[in-house]
Amino acid sequence: MKLCKLFASTAAAAAVALTFGLSNPVSAADDVVVGFIGSFASDTGRSTLRGAEIAIEEINAKGGMLGGRKIRLVKADTREDVTEGIKAYEYLNETEKADFIISGSIDDVSLGWLPRMVEYRTPTLDTWTSYIGIIDKVVKEYDKYKMYFMNVASDEALATLYIDFGKDVLGKKMGWKKVVILQEDTAFGGAIHGLVKDVLAPEAGIEVVDTIVYDINTVDFAPIFNKVTNSGADFIYIISSVKSQVVSSQYVKLQVPLAMTGVNVGALGQEYWDDTGGAGGGISTLSPVPSVGFALDDRSKAFVEKYKAKYGDDRPTFPHFNGFNAYYGMYNAVAAAERAGGFAPLDKWVKEMENEDIIIKKDGKMWLRYGFWKPGEIEPRTKREYTHNIRFDITAPYDDGAPSMVVIQWYEDGTNAVVYPPKFATGEFKVPSWVKK
Repeated sequence: MKLCKLFASTAAAAAVALTFGLSNPVSAADDVVVGFIGSFASDTGRSTLRGAEIAIEEINAKGGMLGGRKIRLVKADTREDVTEGIKAYEYLNETEKADFIISGSIDDVSLGWLPRMVEYRTPTLDTWTSYIGIIDKVVKEYDKYKMYFMNVASDEALATLYIDFGKDVLGKKMGWKKVVILQEDTAFGGAIHGLVKDVLAPEAGIEVVDTIVYDINTVDFAPIFNKVTNSGADFIYIISSVKSQVVSSQYVKLQVPLAMTGVNVGALGQEYWDDTGGAGGGISTLSPVPSVGFALDDRSKAFVEKYKAKYGDDRPTFPHFNGFNAYYGMYNAVAAAERAGGFAPLDKWVKEMENEDIIIKKDGKMWLRYGFWKPGEIEPRTKREYTHNIRFDITAPYDDGAPSMVVIQWYEDGTNAVVYPPKFATGEFKVPSWVKK
């Protein structure tokens, strides 16, 4: 009987190890344990994981941290599911005893495990989630949420670039005055719709003539695009984070006679062109930085070369923005821990993390910045606090860091470029060849 119980226990432990992607669930007592939480199957999740892996390999190759301790990376799969995300966060804490967690989770999943973070008091860095509500929690209940950092610009900051691009390009340059919003039926779609309708449209002088909400499992967009064409709009604002390649490719194949811009998550990676079967040209989208088409500084180029050499043709073949966030974020977190004497006591690490500020220059000018807003600091344009959010710059000429986002465009020949803001542009905003207005 005891032997049976022992066998069952061992089998259960092995099953857990397989579920969370662990090849060696037991480590040396003096290792510093870093936990990754995110989707193993998504490009964004893998980008975060790989960025962290490369940074950790570099740090270990230089002797580790805290007097020679090696960093051991463990990982837990969220499957982009809230329940699985909660279980994954619990696993990293209760079984692996993670000293620090780096997240490639989407917004809903991060919101799911956030209460567990408060319970465990584990230092955590989010590289993908942009929900401003989490930053607001840090602002309003600092002691409760102080272990949380987000190194991607939050929604409120992202909205400023929506406004500027709308004013400078869609309104002034193109002369467009009316838009139809084509929005997927998700929480993400609803949130971005609110920003476009309530913020971009009034500020840029653009009228929303209609909003068309579609199911994410839609396979035939012809009737929807017919309605879009008859709406009287000058252009389409797409909001799509799920199965974005389908709506993109059908827009091109149907030669819809209106330009389409907006937020198209499928277009953020280099695989977009192949994913759409080469039918992705003309579409532009907002993207966090660094993005496809973004000019890279020398340090970021070196990271990309290591990434390509290590992962080859396994997608994503080029790191998404959160891959860069994970790479530089690991350096932030480890440097803070070195000065604090470790990730615990928490207060010491938090204060040192607040003082972290990786400034990256290109051609002698500020290009990227991985620092954080401190408690009580007010961002001058929005007049609000962003405690523990990445220190973005949302006022041209962007000489205090990177903008909250850029606009990228895929051209009809399969190339891509940043088209806005001007400081970071590597190409021009163009209307697809089949659009006549």
